[in-house]
Amino acid sequence: MTARPAVVLVTGASSGFGNLTARALADAGHTVYAGMRATEGRNAPAAAALAEFGRERGARASAVEMDVQDQESVDGAVGLVTAEQGRIDVVVHNAGHMVLGPAEAFTVDQLADVYDVNVLSTQRVNRAVLPVMRRQGRGLLVWVGSSSTRGGHPPFLAPYFAAKAAMDALAESYAAELVKFGIETTVVVPGAYPSGTSHFAHAGVPADTARAAEYDEPYGHLRDTVAQSLSDIFPPGHDAGEVAGEIARVVALPHGERPLRTHVDPSRDGSEVVSAVYDRIRAEFFRRVGIGELLTAHASL
Repeated sequence: MTARPAVVLVTGASSGFGNLTARALADAGHTVYAGMRATEGRNAPAAAALAEFGRERGARASAVEMDVQDQESVDGAVGLVTAEQGRIDVVVHNAGHMVLGPAEAFTVDQLADVYDVNVLSTQRVNRAVLPVMRRQGRGLLVWVGSSSTRGGHPPFLAPYFAAKAAMDALAESYAAELVKFGIETTVVVPGAYPSGTSHFAHAGVPADTARAAEYDEPYGHLRDTVAQSLSDIFPPGHDAGEVAGEIARVVALPHGERPLRTHVDPSRDGSEVVSAVYDRIRAEFFRRVGIGELLTAHASL
């Protein structure tokens, strides 16, 4: 555990990695606020289930109304947490949405929406929470990335993969820009978990159905089997709870000992191998241009 239980805000926590992470962190003794939309509407059951979990386990976990696509909603959630706890120690950037289909068939507005959910949402949260963390002189941002950014990945998920890559780049810049404020950064990189999340079940589809249909004959079978193909290479004995467990492990590490990047990828798609080289090159470049002081102790292997 850290020196004291942390106050944690998790985005996109109604289901999947976010919900599992909220529960794992609460079980570890932290005070957890699970951000989700429509806590009195469609996500009311998820909010109630989390409250019941807290009562049963004697854990401090509760839902907080938070639409990461609305700055006012984000500001309200952060304001509520700070009003009740006086601080925010950790933010877990988990909110995201997947889409499945030929890249050409997604409209520009759809791409913008995917980017909004997966990337701009983190900026809204950071702008609300970082003034709090900077005043504290301490904090941790955990970004839930994707092994697709540097590992092997299939087609027909282009808008989602592009957004995740953008989020990864944003996280890296924030890492350097926040280190002098005592705020740490860790990118947790999950592989493709075929169950335990709603990624494929709730995946968006192209709005331009006529354009998408033009891909049916040559690519239809390949597109429709993406989820099954990923499931086929996934080894037995693993589940999505491993990602939540890794996030809890990172949060529990002492300040200054947290890695810039950590992988949770049972299928071993190669992301960990590429990232090891990539992060080393980044660290060497920082030193070459005289900004090595912006690297943390574990910025690379």
